[in-house]
Amino acid sequence: MTRKTVQTASIDGQKPGTSGLRKKARVFMEPHYLENFVQSIFDGIGGVAGKTLVVGGDGRFHNDVAVRTILRMAAANGAAKAIVGQGGLLSTPAASHLIRLHETDGGIILSASHNPGGIDEDFGIKFNTPNGGPAPEAVTDAIFERTTTIDTYHIWEGDAPDTDQIGDSMLGEMAVRIVDPVSDYADLMETLFDFGAIRALFADNFTMQFDAMNAITGPYGREILENRLGAPKGTVVHGTPQPDFGGMHPDPNPTWAHELMETMFAEDGPDFGAASDGDGDRNMIVGHQCYVSPSDSLAVIAAHATVAPGYKEGLTGVARSMPTSAAVDRVAKSLDLPCFETPTGWKFFGNLMDDGQVALCGEESFGTGSDHIREKDGLWAVLMWLNIIAATGQGVAELLKAHWALYGRNYYSRHDFEAIPTEQADIVFDGLRDKQAGLVGQVYAGLTVTAADEFSYNDPVDGSVSHQQGLRVMFGDGTRFVLRKSGTGTTGATLRLYLEALEEDPAKLDQDAQAALADVIAAAHAILGMEAATGRSKPDVIT
Repeated sequence: MTRKTVQTASIDGQKPGTSGLRKKARVFMEPHYLENFVQSIFDGIGGVAGKTLVVGGDGRFHNDVAVRTILRMAAANGAAKAIVGQGGLLSTPAASHLIRLHETDGGIILSASHNPGGIDEDFGIKFNTPNGGPAPEAVTDAIFERTTTIDTYHIWEGDAPDTDQIGDSMLGEMAVRIVDPVSDYADLMETLFDFGAIRALFADNFTMQFDAMNAITGPYGREILENRLGAPKGTVVHGTPQPDFGGMHPDPNPTWAHELMETMFAEDGPDFGAASDGDGDRNMIVGHQCYVSPSDSLAVIAAHATVAPGYKEGLTGVARSMPTSAAVDRVAKSLDLPCFETPTGWKFFGNLMDDGQVALCGEESFGTGSDHIREKDGLWAVLMWLNIIAATGQGVAELLKAHWALYGRNYYSRHDFEAIPTEQADIVFDGLRDKQAGLVGQVYAGLTVTAADEFSYNDPVDGSVSHQQGLRVMFGDGTRFVLRKSGTGTTGATLRLYLEALEEDPAKLDQDAQAALADVIAAAHAILGMEAATGRSKPDVIT
């Protein structure tokens, strides 16, 4: 086998978003498409000669081919070592942990997160830096710039080592180590949580269902929940990763995880339920006949984190993305903790965690995690909830009611309008931006606008400024809506409408969220003109 230099040309549209480059799988299968982007990663980070990389992905269609291609290219570019999950599999949290555990020079993670998989569905690739977190904008900008000028890439001729066999081998002069994708991550979880208390919980006939949605967390859930914690076999369902996720849409929310919701809301349903997504970094928490919003989950975890051994000394601070509800802010104020509001994208939490300013972070998009790694972590959140339940003796519904009684309830919902033609989405989004200055003092659905702006973020660690991070309209007293255009899809645009209303009246804490938000929903639609611009009066997904 020899090193080969291949002539190529730049390919339009290879600009990474907040979660790397995502396109349809067939696009990545086009000649030179994957190779161009991988070489641009290597060139954009200053080369990989002599460096060690972690490589793995969520097992979706094209994962196996892409892993072998990346290994051949890393060897041809002079990398010293690659650490690869067995079968090319690694959850995103596990990959982040391996980068940190082995102090590598970063890693390449293959995933399109919660998007569907299959030959006609989505694929993605991103670079994580040596801290284990997603590449910051300066790095992704450098990668993108290289995609516009690339004219050659380097690749080792012949196939890569068999990734199904754990052990060490060589590819040219590059060492390749195939590792168990689960064990190191499971060991880390055992240092953070009281596994003894959780084992006792299951031994006392506590029942649970964990829906892995035929995605990457199946093997992790089986090892941790069933093998190490003693949950009954069968607690993990849809537990075998499949290239097309068995036809499931691996997005852990009430719409797509409907089988879990049906199970949990049945009369004889389990005590506790949870689901994770394609690459294992998101989570949904459900009690018996009780759904927990991601914003409430973050707040409850903040209030009870010290019951877990890894957090017994207390949290240094908390952070949330701007669209996430302010429920955690109220906990932070009560506990006298710093609380940061950042743009959407886990990379914005990385600086704060690296600087020791926060230990707990969360996003309304079903992402929660801590400073144990630099990614959100689905199973981590599930284990934290189990630890809280074991320590308090309270079920999910009891924990929520006690929390709302103490802090008030931030009614919250996100309405997604998916696959809108880009020009129609722009009419709605740009229209709100243009009219913001004239909104203050106006009344819609009985609500008076008190402020309207476009969120910008000044990073307190490195001084960088991120502009245009979402449009906000506030009505006072904790009521607001936020509008963002999503960059994580592959077809058209998604408009995400975030709705929030604070309720402190003890008699009004048990309302249906959509009913409690009816006024702010009506006000948002009146201001946005959504139906006139898009023909959509109802969202595709409500969470």
